Amino acid sequence: MTKLKLNFYLWTLSLIMALTGLSAQNQQKGDVYVDDSGIMRWGHNDEEVHGFGVNYSSPFAHAYRSAEKKGLDIKAEMNKDIYHFTRLNFDLYRLHVWDTEISDEKGNLIENEHLEAFDYLLNELKKRDINYVITPIAYWGNGWPEPDEDTPGFSNKYGKENSLIDPEAIKAQENYLSQFLEHVNPYTGVAYKNEPNLIAFEISNEPHHRGTPEEVKSFINKMVRAMRSTGTKKPIFYNVSHSVHLTETYFTSEIDGGTFQWYPTGLGFQKELQGNLLPNVNDYNIPFDGVIEENNKAKLVYEFDAADVNRSYMYPAMARSFREAGIQLATHFAYDPTFLAYANTEYNTHYMNLNYTPHKALALMIASEIFHKVPMNEDLGTYPENLEFGDFKISYQGDVATYNSGEKFIYTNSTGVEPKQVSELMQIAGHGNSEIAKYEGKGAYFLDKLEDGVWRLEVMPDPILIRNPFGSNSLEKTVSVISWKENKMELHLKDLAENFEVSGLNEGNNTSIQAQGKQFEVAPGTYLLKAEGIEFEISAYDHDKNYDLSVFEAQKSTVDKTYLVHEPGTTITEGTPIRIKATLVSKDPVTKVEAWLQNGNNYESIELQAENNYDYSAQVPESMLNNGFLKYRIIVSTTAGNFTFPGGVKGSPDDWDFHSDLQFETAILDQGIPVNLFNAATDSGNVVRGWNRGNNVVPVGPNEAEFQVRMDKLFEEDIENLHADPVDDYSFRYNFLDKLQARSISDKNKLILEARSLADASGKIQVALIMRNGAAFGKTIELSEELQEIKVDLKDLEPVRTVTLPRPYPGFLPYYFDHSYKGGLKMEEVEAIQFSIGPGLEEEQLQQPHAVGIRSVRIQ
Repeated sequence: MTKLKLNFYLWTLSLIMALTGLSAQNQQKGDVYVDDSGIMRWGHNDEEVHGFGVNYSSPFAHAYRSAEKKGLDIKAEMNKDIYHFTRLNFDLYRLHVWDTEISDEKGNLIENEHLEAFDYLLNELKKRDINYVITPIAYWGNGWPEPDEDTPGFSNKYGKENSLIDPEAIKAQENYLSQFLEHVNPYTGVAYKNEPNLIAFEISNEPHHRGTPEEVKSFINKMVRAMRSTGTKKPIFYNVSHSVHLTETYFTSEIDGGTFQWYPTGLGFQKELQGNLLPNVNDYNIPFDGVIEENNKAKLVYEFDAADVNRSYMYPAMARSFREAGIQLATHFAYDPTFLAYANTEYNTHYMNLNYTPHKALALMIASEIFHKVPMNEDLGTYPENLEFGDFKISYQGDVATYNSGEKFIYTNSTGVEPKQVSELMQIAGHGNSEIAKYEGKGAYFLDKLEDGVWRLEVMPDPILIRNPFGSNSLEKTVSVISWKENKMELHLKDLAENFEVSGLNEGNNTSIQAQGKQFEVAPGTYLLKAEGIEFEISAYDHDKNYDLSVFEAQKSTVDKTYLVHEPGTTITEGTPIRIKATLVSKDPVTKVEAWLQNGNNYESIELQAENNYDYSAQVPESMLNNGFLKYRIIVSTTAGNFTFPGGVKGSPDDWDFHSDLQFETAILDQGIPVNLFNAATDSGNVVRGWNRGNNVVPVGPNEAEFQVRMDKLFEEDIENLHADPVDDYSFRYNFLDKLQARSISDKNKLILEARSLADASGKIQVALIMRNGAAFGKTIELSEELQEIKVDLKDLEPVRTVTLPRPYPGFLPYYFDHSYKGGLKMEEVEAIQFSIGPGLEEEQLQQPHAVGIRSVRIQ
């Protein structure tokens, strides 16, 4: 047989095998369809579709370029993350493809390295039975967060706005869409249009239409028909959460459903948002839901995140609200590739990765369970009653969410929740301590029962967040490091009992030890746990998991020096006991940690004691807690030398050439000093507010400033929601909980506002205290042009409306938060102050200019 004939034979054989495989897969998993009630159902069994997962963009743009810069194999890197998707029980993936990298100006598909990597990714997801929703058109350049490159695609030539109206651009998109769907993935041998795991298409990412209803409907239908021309039967969705005044147009077009997103805490705050943000996710209210139901269309969420929030409690609450709103599919935005997560450069307002944010990743694992267990459209109540539903529990305090079903127990942070049926447990996943697992490490762990007395344990390494991950980031700036250490674990599982065997499974893991009672030391890796006397051969074990039991993927240690993380209290009241707490990680063994204290002419040295591998603390002596400034440095002694913090300066202050004058500082105030809730000079940068050109902070004296708000009118028409009812209000908020530290306000009775009107006449501002349950109590105050100190008795504060801040995206979501709390103001639960311009104004005043200047708010 000639080489040519042999190649042709092999090609024909592979094609037959691919077609045979396609036929078998199609029989197993038929195309999803949308029924007459607008519900997506599986074609092979008519069951309702559920799906939950993430967006992940390694084949394209910044992630792909960064892998190249680092000399990494992008496929190997994707394999690591895909395995973690499996461990987190994701069964859905979504991405807006960077069409600008894989098309030319006429919309011809370019089969290049990006498309090849994407095909590889889809095939690996398919192997683990993870489905996907694909958005073929993004309209984006490929730069973010870097400058855009000069790419060949039609989006680069026409831009988003022209792509929606230019006839040649529309032709290019029709051509591209048909070619994209016809594209045969070389790894599966199946065209996208027929791929069983590809369950739906979304035409384009956030088109932002500005045309007439007729023009928009014509555009949408042209896109749908281009896709249908390939013969695909898959549901085709369109983004409907922008330009929502075109709702009727969207849902009377030829699409099968609409796509939504949710950023309930806004985007781009550049630092972590403080306070209880559960009110922001109380419900996902779609005001045009009736139009969707009338036209029998389906709904999915293509992106969501609690941006700028490094907490776990938000995601299960969002998943709950999505299910109440009738959402069947949802994907978080966005999972950071592990090789970039140390710097969080891809999208700095988001941060998600199992290695680096284990508590948040486990929260997504719980959210996935919610999507598969909570019925669609079920009314689960109003905050705070809706924090416990079914087998799920959410708590702002302690930042913990749990899933406790009997067979599964998942928790995001240390919890005292008792598992329902320990003897029935098949899967446990956690971070921190629980009633059945005490773990001192800072990474996640997974326990999977193989049979009675036999468990598979997987332990991730320990992430240490060393600086703000939401700020200005760079590949040269590390925001989090990974440490590999042995940490103590204690398991309370009846079938394991005590003195069970612990043996390593993953490559290079030669561990073979016996637990001391229920305790043992464990390093990152995968392990087989066997009760005493149990015979078990893992190589002969027949399991239904879609991963090899010995596999382990984790970021190797990145600790390259000594890091110490510590935030001093800003103020405390004289005599209040305080502990200095610090988190420490070093590439060299630590021998001692001290704090050198000074208050006036008093000096003291205290040693911080290790609570585990990373956390150290010590009580400040009472003699150092007198009225004054407590100043201190923390000196870390290692086998490689001493390092002094803040600054991580080599050496210690008693060295002759020590040069750093940096110190931690806490103001210790006299008992009678009022508590400052807001100071414009120090706190303006943390005020949460909508963008407004008239916002400014101006100096008014030495160490004094004024937070100024100037507005031409209170209501501005939203170009994305032209038919929205006007809301004549501008509110902004400051959360002072961290500022209070150990100071109490529960015994105070007066609120004192230092402010003025900046307009030609008097003005009004409502000042409200917000409790951690979201309830607000306030009073509208008259301001004059002269600076005043206005005193308000706390007993005169009355219930007022809480504004959802930061403002969520999309903008059609409710402006005000409705809660079920009927009680009074509890000062011990107050954590924020809300300022509102609008309440108390006469109707004719609402659209007039408004201007206020606020210098401080204190309570005494």
